Amino acid sequence: MDGRRLFTIIGIILIVGGWIRSPLAAELKIGCVDIQRAVNECQAGKEAKKAITKEVEKYQRLFIEKQRELQTMKESLDKQSPMLNPEARASKEKEYQNKVREFQRWGEDNQNEIKQKTGEIERNIGMGLQKVIQKMGAEEGYTLIFEKNEMIVLFAHKAIDVTDRVIKIFDVQKK
Repeated sequence: MDGRRLFTIIGIILIVGGWIRSPLAAELKIGCVDIQRAVNECQAGKEAKKAITKEVEKYQRLFIEKQRELQTMKESLDKQSPMLNPEARASKEKEYQNKVREFQRWGEDNQNEIKQKTGEIERNIGMGLQKVIQKMGAEEGYTLIFEKNEMIVLFAHKAIDVTDRVIKIFDVQKK
């Protein structure tokens, strides 16, 4: 840890502990927010989760359907194989392998698309929540509002957790 960061942390501890008397220490108001919980529990987050779940279910149905098609193709190839000449057999096996690779690519593409959509939705909601936190912090006179899950906050008492209020304000703004 560099010297400036250590000095800053010690300064915050001294101010919070009341060892330094200043106008800032008298008006110190600290809060913390669990952003991930807020993203998951706000109305927009719940709606987004439902939409993503529907997409995943649709993807799973298609996955099973395509898997069955491949299984049927494999069984047909296995039955026909002894009766086919070597060139026809090689052609059918190559066709099957191409379908398998196409299926794998399709699966990976769908998973990546779902991850990308989920990340984008979470980022958008997170940015909206940050605006709410900044506005609430300024209007209500907070000195600091920490993100509860960041490594610098090792403990935060429930009394300073403003996550529920942030969710309520965010939901009201989205309506």
